[in-house]
Amino acid sequence: MSLSDYSAYLVYAVPLLGVTLWHVRARTRREAESAELIREVRESGLTEPPSLHPVIDPVKCCGSGACATACPEGAIGFVAGKAVLANPSACIGHGACASACPVQAISLVFGTERRGVDIPMVKPTFETNVEGLFIAGELGGMGLIRKSAEQGKQAMGFIAKRARGEAPLDVVIVGAGPAGLAASLAAQERKLRYVTLEQETDIGGSILHFPRRKIAMTAPVKLPLVGRALMNEISKEELIRFWKGVVKRFGLPVRFGERLVDIAPDGSGGFRVQTTRESYRARSVLLALGRRGTPRKLGSPGEDLEKVVYRLLDPEQYRGQPVLVVGGGDSALEAALTLAAEPGTDVVLSYRGEAFNRVKPKNRKGLEEAAAAGRLRVMLDSTVARIEPKHVVLKHKEREIRVANEAVVVCAGGELPTPFLKKVGIMVETHHGETA
Repeated sequence: MSLSDYSAYLVYAVPLLGVTLWHVRARTRREAESAELIREVRESGLTEPPSLHPVIDPVKCCGSGACATACPEGAIGFVAGKAVLANPSACIGHGACASACPVQAISLVFGTERRGVDIPMVKPTFETNVEGLFIAGELGGMGLIRKSAEQGKQAMGFIAKRARGEAPLDVVIVGAGPAGLAASLAAQERKLRYVTLEQETDIGGSILHFPRRKIAMTAPVKLPLVGRALMNEISKEELIRFWKGVVKRFGLPVRFGERLVDIAPDGSGGFRVQTTRESYRARSVLLALGRRGTPRKLGSPGEDLEKVVYRLLDPEQYRGQPVLVVGGGDSALEAALTLAAEPGTDVVLSYRGEAFNRVKPKNRKGLEEAAAAGRLRVMLDSTVARIEPKHVVLKHKEREIRVANEAVVVCAGGELPTPFLKKVGIMVETHHGETA
Protein backbone atom coordinates (compact mmCIF):
# COMPACT_ATOMS: atom_id res chain seq x y z
CA MET A 1 0.00 0.00 0.00
CA SER A 2 1.43 3.33 -1.02
CA LEU A 3 1.79 6.40 1.17
CA SER A 4 -1.03 8.08 -0.72
CA ASP A 5 -3.26 5.11 0.02
CA TYR A 6 -2.49 5.42 3.76
CA SER A 7 -3.25 9.12 3.61
CA ALA A 8 -6.58 8.48 1.94
CA TYR A 9 -7.37 5.84 4.56
CA LEU A 10 -6.53 8.20 7.42
CA VAL A 11 -8.81 10.90 5.99
CA TYR A 12 -11.77 8.63 6.75
CA ALA A 13 -10.41 6.64 9.70
CA VAL A 14 -9.47 9.53 11.98
CA PRO A 15 -12.93 11.24 11.95
CA LEU A 16 -14.60 7.84 12.36
CA LEU A 17 -12.39 7.06 15.34
CA GLY A 18 -13.17 10.45 16.84
CA VAL A 19 -16.92 9.91 16.49
CA THR A 20 -16.60 6.43 18.01
CA LEU A 21 -14.64 7.70 21.00
CA TRP A 22 -17.17 10.51 21.54
CA HIS A 23 -20.03 8.00 21.40
CA VAL A 24 -18.32 5.65 23.89
CA ARG A 25 -17.62 8.48 26.32
CA ALA A 26 -21.16 9.83 26.04
CA ARG A 27 -22.62 6.36 26.62
CA THR A 28 -20.33 5.77 29.60
CA ARG A 29 -21.29 9.10 31.16
CA ARG A 30 -24.98 8.50 30.46
CA GLU A 31 -24.94 5.07 32.08
CA ALA A 32 -22.95 6.33 35.10
CA GLU A 33 -25.58 9.04 35.68
CA SER A 34 -28.34 6.44 35.33
CA ALA A 35 -26.63 4.10 37.80
CA GLU A 36 -26.41 6.92 40.36
CA LEU A 37 -30.07 7.80 39.83
CA ILE A 38 -31.18 4.18 40.21
CA ARG A 39 -29.11 3.88 43.41
CA GLU A 40 -30.74 7.00 44.88
CA VAL A 41 -34.22 5.80 43.94
CA ARG A 42 -33.67 2.40 45.56
CA GLU A 43 -32.23 3.92 48.73
CA SER A 44 -35.27 6.15 49.10
CA GLY A 45 -37.70 3.29 48.37
CA LEU A 46 -39.39 5.11 45.46
CA THR A 47 -39.36 2.17 43.07
CA GLU A 48 -43.06 1.93 42.18
CA PRO A 49 -44.70 4.12 39.50
CA PRO A 50 -47.93 5.83 40.60
CA SER A 51 -50.08 4.74 37.63
CA LEU A 52 -49.64 4.60 33.87
CA HIS A 53 -45.96 4.04 33.02
CA PRO A 54 -43.68 2.61 30.33
CA VAL A 55 -42.39 -0.96 30.14
CA ILE A 56 -39.39 -1.20 27.82
CA ASP A 57 -38.65 -4.40 25.87
CA PRO A 58 -34.85 -4.81 26.06
CA VAL A 59 -34.85 -7.07 23.01
CA LYS A 60 -36.45 -4.43 20.79
CA CYS A 61 -34.72 -1.42 22.38
CA CYS A 62 -31.97 0.03 20.17
CA GLY A 63 -30.70 2.50 22.77
CA SER A 64 -31.33 5.55 20.58
CA GLY A 65 -32.16 7.72 23.59
CA ALA A 66 -35.21 9.25 21.89
CA CYS A 67 -37.42 8.15 24.80
CA ALA A 68 -35.19 9.84 27.39
CA THR A 69 -35.10 13.03 25.34
CA ALA A 70 -38.90 13.04 25.05
CA CYS A 71 -39.53 12.36 28.75
CA PRO A 72 -40.16 15.73 30.48
CA GLU A 73 -39.67 14.16 33.92
CA GLY A 74 -36.19 12.73 33.27
CA ALA A 75 -37.45 9.34 34.46
CA ILE A 76 -35.66 7.20 31.85
CA GLY A 77 -32.06 6.03 32.17
CA PHE A 78 -29.78 3.47 30.51
CA VAL A 79 -28.22 0.18 31.56
CA ALA A 80 -25.95 -1.77 29.20
CA GLY A 81 -27.04 0.41 26.29
CA LYS A 82 -30.75 -0.24 26.87
CA ALA A 83 -33.37 2.20 28.14
CA VAL A 84 -34.92 1.57 31.58
CA LEU A 85 -37.44 3.35 33.80
CA ALA A 86 -34.79 4.58 36.22
CA ASN A 87 -37.00 6.85 38.33
CA PRO A 88 -40.48 5.27 38.47
CA SER A 89 -41.99 7.66 41.03
CA ALA A 90 -41.24 10.65 38.77
CA CYS A 91 -43.26 9.20 35.88
CA ILE A 92 -46.67 10.86 35.50
CA GLY A 93 -47.94 8.78 32.57
CA HIS A 94 -47.12 11.43 29.98
CA GLY A 95 -46.55 8.74 27.33
CA ALA A 96 -44.23 10.84 25.17
CA CYS A 97 -41.57 8.14 25.49
CA ALA A 98 -43.72 5.54 23.71
CA SER A 99 -44.49 7.92 20.85
CA ALA A 100 -40.81 8.84 20.45
CA CYS A 101 -39.44 5.28 20.35
CA PRO A 102 -38.32 4.54 16.75
CA VAL A 103 -38.66 0.75 17.15
CA GLN A 104 -41.92 0.51 19.18
CA ALA A 105 -40.11 -1.04 22.13
CA ILE A 106 -42.25 0.72 24.76
CA SER A 107 -45.67 -0.30 26.07
CA LEU A 108 -47.71 1.81 28.50
CA VAL A 109 -49.15 -0.25 31.35
CA PHE A 110 -51.21 0.14 34.53
CA GLY A 111 -49.79 -1.09 37.82
CA THR A 112 -47.03 -3.58 38.56
CA GLU A 113 -46.87 -7.12 39.94
CA ARG A 114 -46.35 -5.68 43.42
CA ARG A 115 -48.62 -2.66 43.24
CA GLY A 116 -52.02 -2.85 41.59
CA VAL A 117 -53.92 0.13 40.19
CA ASP A 118 -57.70 0.37 40.44
CA ILE A 119 -59.37 1.20 37.12
CA PRO A 120 -63.17 1.50 36.74
CA MET A 121 -64.84 -0.76 34.19
CA VAL A 122 -65.81 1.32 31.16
CA LYS A 123 -67.45 0.28 27.90
CA PRO A 124 -66.22 1.44 24.46
CA THR A 125 -68.93 4.12 24.73
CA PHE A 126 -67.27 5.38 27.96
CA GLU A 127 -70.37 4.33 29.90
CA THR A 128 -69.83 2.40 33.13
CA ASN A 129 -71.91 -0.55 34.33
CA VAL A 130 -74.28 2.09 35.78
CA GLU A 131 -76.45 3.26 32.89
CA GLY A 132 -76.05 6.98 32.35
CA LEU A 133 -72.78 7.30 34.29
CA PHE A 134 -69.78 7.89 32.02
CA ILE A 135 -66.02 8.16 32.68
CA ALA A 136 -63.33 9.75 30.51
CA GLY A 137 -59.71 10.76 30.96
CA GLU A 138 -57.33 10.06 33.82
CA LEU A 139 -59.88 8.41 36.12
CA GLY A 140 -60.41 5.74 33.47
CA GLY A 141 -56.66 5.19 33.27
CA MET A 142 -55.80 7.58 30.45
CA GLY A 143 -53.25 10.05 31.77
CA LEU A 144 -52.15 11.33 28.35
CA ILE A 145 -53.46 14.87 27.96
CA ARG A 146 -54.18 14.70 24.25
CA LYS A 147 -55.99 11.37 24.52
CA SER A 148 -57.88 12.49 27.63
CA ALA A 149 -59.25 15.43 25.66
CA GLU A 150 -60.18 13.12 22.81
CA GLN A 151 -62.00 10.80 25.22
CA GLY A 152 -63.96 13.70 26.70
CA LYS A 153 -65.07 14.74 23.23
CA GLN A 154 -66.01 11.19 22.20
CA ALA A 155 -67.87 10.48 25.44
CA MET A 156 -70.05 13.52 24.88
CA GLY A 157 -70.98 12.14 21.48
CA PHE A 158 -72.44 9.02 23.10
CA ILE A 159 -74.11 11.05 25.87
CA ALA A 160 -75.82 13.23 23.24
CA LYS A 161 -77.45 10.12 21.74
CA ARG A 162 -79.31 9.31 24.96
CA ALA A 163 -82.91 10.46 25.36
CA ARG A 164 -82.99 13.78 27.18
CA GLY A 165 -85.65 12.84 29.76
CA GLU A 166 -87.32 15.12 32.29
CA ALA A 167 -84.23 16.42 34.08
CA PRO A 168 -83.36 20.13 33.72
CA LEU A 169 -79.85 19.23 32.50
CA ASP A 170 -78.71 16.78 29.85
CA VAL A 171 -75.39 16.17 31.56
CA VAL A 172 -73.30 17.21 34.55
CA ILE A 173 -69.57 17.16 33.79
CA VAL A 174 -67.37 16.66 36.86
CA GLY A 175 -63.81 17.94 36.42
CA ALA A 176 -62.25 20.82 34.47
CA GLY A 177 -59.09 19.12 33.27
CA PRO A 178 -58.42 18.27 29.59
CA ALA A 179 -61.16 15.60 29.44
CA GLY A 180 -63.77 17.73 31.21
CA LEU A 181 -63.08 20.88 29.20
CA ALA A 182 -63.08 19.02 25.88
CA ALA A 183 -66.38 17.43 26.91
CA SER A 184 -67.73 20.89 27.81
CA LEU A 185 -66.83 22.19 24.36
CA ALA A 186 -68.50 19.17 22.75
CA ALA A 187 -71.63 19.66 24.87
CA GLN A 188 -71.79 23.31 23.88
CA GLU A 189 -71.27 22.46 20.23
CA ARG A 190 -74.16 19.98 20.41
CA LYS A 191 -76.33 22.54 22.24
CA LEU A 192 -76.78 20.31 25.27
CA ARG A 193 -77.94 21.64 28.63
CA TYR A 194 -74.97 21.13 30.91
CA VAL A 195 -72.83 22.42 33.75
CA THR A 196 -69.18 21.67 34.57
CA LEU A 197 -68.06 21.29 38.19
CA GLU A 198 -64.49 21.71 39.45
CA GLN A 199 -63.44 21.28 43.08
CA GLU A 200 -60.28 23.34 42.56
CA THR A 201 -60.35 27.11 42.23
CA ASP A 202 -58.54 27.05 38.89
CA ILE A 203 -58.48 25.26 35.55
CA GLY A 204 -56.24 22.37 34.63
CA GLY A 205 -57.04 19.28 36.69
CA SER A 206 -53.93 17.17 37.25
CA ILE A 207 -51.88 19.60 35.14
CA LEU A 208 -51.97 21.96 38.12
CA HIS A 209 -49.83 19.50 40.07
CA PHE A 210 -47.07 19.33 37.44
CA PRO A 211 -43.84 21.18 38.37
CA ARG A 212 -43.53 24.73 37.01
CA ARG A 213 -42.48 25.02 33.37
CA LYS A 214 -42.99 21.28 32.89
CA ILE A 215 -43.69 20.27 29.29
CA ALA A 216 -47.21 18.94 29.62
CA MET A 217 -48.11 18.16 26.03
CA THR A 218 -46.13 17.36 22.90
CA ALA A 219 -48.75 16.78 20.20
CA PRO A 220 -51.67 18.76 18.71
CA VAL A 221 -55.28 18.00 19.57
CA LYS A 222 -58.50 18.72 17.70
CA LEU A 223 -61.11 20.29 19.98
CA PRO A 224 -64.81 21.00 19.36
CA LEU A 225 -65.48 24.67 18.47
CA VAL A 226 -61.74 25.46 18.81
CA GLY A 227 -60.44 23.27 15.98
CA ARG A 228 -56.88 21.99 15.75
CA ALA A 229 -54.80 23.27 18.65
CA LEU A 230 -51.05 23.20 18.00
CA MET A 231 -49.34 22.56 21.32
CA ASN A 232 -45.93 21.12 20.50
CA GLU A 233 -43.67 21.29 23.56
CA ILE A 234 -46.06 23.53 25.45
CA SER A 235 -45.32 24.25 29.10
CA LYS A 236 -47.72 23.74 31.97
CA GLU A 237 -48.26 27.49 32.34
CA GLU A 238 -48.93 27.99 28.62
CA LEU A 239 -51.37 25.09 28.54
CA ILE A 240 -53.33 26.45 31.51
CA ARG A 241 -53.45 29.89 29.88
CA PHE A 242 -54.77 28.24 26.71
CA TRP A 243 -57.59 26.49 28.59
CA LYS A 244 -58.48 29.68 30.45
CA GLY A 245 -58.75 31.48 27.13
CA VAL A 246 -61.03 28.75 25.79
CA VAL A 247 -63.35 28.98 28.81
CA LYS A 248 -63.57 32.75 28.49
CA ARG A 249 -63.93 32.79 24.70
CA PHE A 250 -66.81 30.29 24.60
CA GLY A 251 -68.37 31.13 27.95
CA LEU A 252 -68.16 27.61 29.32
CA PRO A 253 -70.25 27.33 32.54
CA VAL A 254 -67.50 26.04 34.82
CA ARG A 255 -68.33 26.29 38.52
CA PHE A 256 -65.09 26.41 40.49
CA GLY A 257 -64.61 25.50 44.13
CA GLU A 258 -67.57 23.12 43.99
CA ARG A 259 -66.77 19.56 45.09
CA LEU A 260 -68.83 16.50 44.18
CA VAL A 261 -70.43 14.89 47.25
CA ASP A 262 -72.89 12.30 45.93
CA ILE A 263 -74.62 10.90 42.85
CA ALA A 264 -77.97 9.14 43.25
CA PRO A 265 -80.86 8.11 40.94
CA ASP A 266 -83.55 10.78 40.75
CA GLY A 267 -86.40 8.30 40.19
CA SER A 268 -87.05 9.31 36.57
CA GLY A 269 -84.11 7.68 34.78
CA GLY A 270 -81.62 10.42 35.58
CA PHE A 271 -79.43 11.46 38.48
CA ARG A 272 -79.35 13.89 41.34
CA VAL A 273 -75.84 15.29 41.71
CA GLN A 274 -75.07 16.78 45.11
CA THR A 275 -72.11 19.11 45.58
CA THR A 276 -70.81 21.20 48.45
CA ARG A 277 -72.96 24.07 47.16
CA GLU A 278 -75.96 22.86 45.15
CA SER A 279 -78.02 19.95 43.93
CA TYR A 280 -78.42 19.26 40.18
CA ARG A 281 -80.68 16.93 38.22
CA ALA A 282 -79.31 15.55 34.97
CA ARG A 283 -80.04 12.78 32.51
CA SER A 284 -76.35 11.75 32.41
CA VAL A 285 -73.16 12.35 34.38
CA LEU A 286 -69.62 12.39 32.98
CA LEU A 287 -66.86 11.86 35.53
CA ALA A 288 -63.69 13.48 34.19
CA LEU A 289 -61.86 13.38 37.49
CA GLY A 290 -58.15 13.01 38.14
CA ARG A 291 -56.77 10.00 39.97
CA ARG A 292 -55.31 12.20 42.70
CA GLY A 293 -58.78 12.61 44.10
CA THR A 294 -59.67 15.16 46.77
CA PRO A 295 -56.78 16.71 48.74
CA ARG A 296 -56.38 15.05 52.12
CA LYS A 297 -57.37 17.45 54.90
CA LEU A 298 -55.70 17.87 58.28
CA GLY A 299 -58.95 17.95 60.23
CA SER A 300 -57.65 20.82 62.36
CA PRO A 301 -59.79 23.74 63.61
CA GLY A 302 -59.40 26.75 61.33
CA GLU A 303 -58.54 24.71 58.24
CA ASP A 304 -61.39 26.39 56.39
CA LEU A 305 -59.57 29.75 56.45
CA GLU A 306 -58.71 31.17 53.02
CA LYS A 307 -54.99 31.16 53.76
CA VAL A 308 -54.93 27.31 53.70
CA VAL A 309 -54.11 25.77 50.30
CA TYR A 310 -53.31 22.24 49.16
CA ARG A 311 -50.77 22.88 46.42
CA LEU A 312 -48.09 25.44 45.71
CA LEU A 313 -48.68 27.26 42.42
CA ASP A 314 -46.84 30.57 42.67
CA PRO A 315 -44.15 30.81 45.37
CA GLU A 316 -43.66 34.53 44.66
CA GLN A 317 -47.06 35.38 46.15
CA TYR A 318 -45.74 34.31 49.57
CA ARG A 319 -42.59 36.44 49.40
CA GLY A 320 -41.82 38.11 52.71
CA GLN A 321 -44.49 36.14 54.62
CA PRO A 322 -44.34 33.52 57.38
CA VAL A 323 -45.51 30.25 55.77
CA LEU A 324 -46.17 26.80 57.21
CA VAL A 325 -45.72 23.72 54.98
CA VAL A 326 -47.28 20.48 56.26
CA GLY A 327 -46.18 17.05 55.03
CA GLY A 328 -43.30 14.60 54.88
CA GLY A 329 -43.12 13.57 51.23
CA ASP A 330 -41.18 14.95 48.29
CA SER A 331 -43.95 17.41 47.41
CA ALA A 332 -43.76 18.93 50.90
CA LEU A 333 -39.97 19.15 50.90
CA GLU A 334 -39.92 20.67 47.42
CA ALA A 335 -42.59 23.22 48.38
CA ALA A 336 -40.65 24.20 51.51
CA LEU A 337 -37.38 24.57 49.58
CA THR A 338 -39.04 26.60 46.83
CA LEU A 339 -40.65 28.95 49.35
CA ALA A 340 -37.40 29.27 51.31
CA ALA A 341 -35.71 30.55 48.15
CA GLU A 342 -38.06 33.56 48.09
CA PRO A 343 -36.52 36.66 49.76
CA GLY A 344 -37.79 37.33 53.25
CA THR A 345 -40.04 34.27 53.43
CA ASP A 346 -40.04 32.60 56.87
CA VAL A 347 -40.74 28.90 56.26
CA VAL A 348 -41.61 26.25 58.84
CA LEU A 349 -41.93 22.62 57.71
CA SER A 350 -44.06 20.47 60.01
CA TYR A 351 -44.16 16.67 59.78
CA ARG A 352 -45.77 14.22 62.19
CA GLY A 353 -43.03 11.59 61.71
CA GLU A 354 -39.66 11.42 63.39
CA ALA A 355 -37.75 11.35 60.08
CA PHE A 356 -38.31 11.94 56.37
CA ASN A 357 -38.56 8.44 54.90
CA ARG A 358 -39.16 7.62 51.24
CA VAL A 359 -37.99 10.97 49.88
CA LYS A 360 -35.42 11.67 47.19
CA PRO A 361 -31.87 12.03 48.53
CA LYS A 362 -31.42 15.36 46.75
CA ASN A 363 -34.51 16.75 48.53
CA ARG A 364 -33.28 15.48 51.90
CA LYS A 365 -29.86 17.00 51.29
CA GLY A 366 -31.37 20.29 50.11
CA LEU A 367 -33.54 20.44 53.22
CA GLU A 368 -30.57 19.82 55.51
CA GLU A 369 -28.55 22.54 53.79
CA ALA A 370 -31.42 25.06 53.91
CA ALA A 371 -32.06 24.34 57.59
CA ALA A 372 -28.35 24.67 58.42
CA ALA A 373 -28.25 28.00 56.58
CA GLY A 374 -31.26 29.24 58.55
CA ARG A 375 -33.51 29.56 55.49
CA LEU A 376 -36.20 27.35 57.02
CA ARG A 377 -37.09 25.54 60.24
CA VAL A 378 -37.94 21.84 60.39
CA MET A 379 -40.27 20.56 63.12
CA LEU A 380 -40.46 16.78 63.18
CA ASP A 381 -42.88 14.90 65.41
CA SER A 382 -45.33 17.82 65.16
CA THR A 383 -48.96 18.22 64.13
CA VAL A 384 -51.24 21.20 63.50
CA ALA A 385 -53.38 21.73 66.58
CA ARG A 386 -55.30 24.70 65.18
CA ILE A 387 -55.04 27.42 62.55
CA GLU A 388 -55.72 31.05 63.45
CA PRO A 389 -55.95 34.12 61.14
CA LYS A 390 -52.44 35.35 62.06
CA HIS A 391 -50.93 32.32 63.81
CA VAL A 392 -50.68 28.54 63.75
CA VAL A 393 -50.54 26.40 66.86
CA LEU A 394 -48.37 23.29 66.49
CA LYS A 395 -48.34 20.38 68.91
CA HIS A 396 -44.69 19.42 69.22
CA LYS A 397 -43.64 16.62 71.56
CA GLU A 398 -46.60 17.07 73.91
CA ARG A 399 -46.41 20.86 74.07
CA GLU A 400 -48.06 23.55 72.01
CA ILE A 401 -46.07 26.16 70.09
CA ARG A 402 -47.75 29.26 68.64
CA VAL A 403 -45.99 30.73 65.59
CA ALA A 404 -46.80 33.74 63.41
CA ASN A 405 -48.33 32.71 60.10
CA GLU A 406 -49.85 34.19 56.95
CA ALA A 407 -50.25 31.03 54.82
CA VAL A 408 -50.48 27.24 55.21
CA VAL A 409 -49.54 24.87 52.38
CA VAL A 410 -50.75 21.32 53.04
CA CYS A 411 -48.97 18.58 51.07
CA ALA A 412 -50.61 15.50 52.55
CA GLY A 413 -51.59 13.70 49.34
CA GLY A 414 -55.08 12.96 48.12
CA GLU A 415 -57.95 10.63 48.86
CA LEU A 416 -58.44 8.39 45.84
CA PRO A 417 -61.94 8.37 44.31
CA THR A 418 -62.18 4.54 44.30
CA PRO A 419 -64.44 4.32 47.40
CA PHE A 420 -66.76 6.93 45.90
CA LEU A 421 -66.99 5.02 42.61
CA LYS A 422 -67.91 1.84 44.44
CA LYS A 423 -70.44 3.72 46.55
CA VAL A 424 -72.37 4.87 43.48
CA GLY A 425 -72.28 1.34 42.03
CA ILE A 426 -69.43 1.55 39.52
CA MET A 427 -67.42 -1.67 39.21
CA VAL A 428 -63.64 -1.32 39.67
CA GLU A 429 -60.91 -3.71 38.53
CA THR A 430 -57.36 -3.93 39.93
CA HIS A 431 -54.69 -4.00 37.21
CA HIS A 432 -51.21 -5.48 37.77
CA GLY A 433 -49.13 -4.49 34.75
CA GLU A 434 -51.78 -4.70 32.01
CA THR A 435 -51.21 -2.75 28.80
CA ALA A 436 -53.14 0.49 28.39
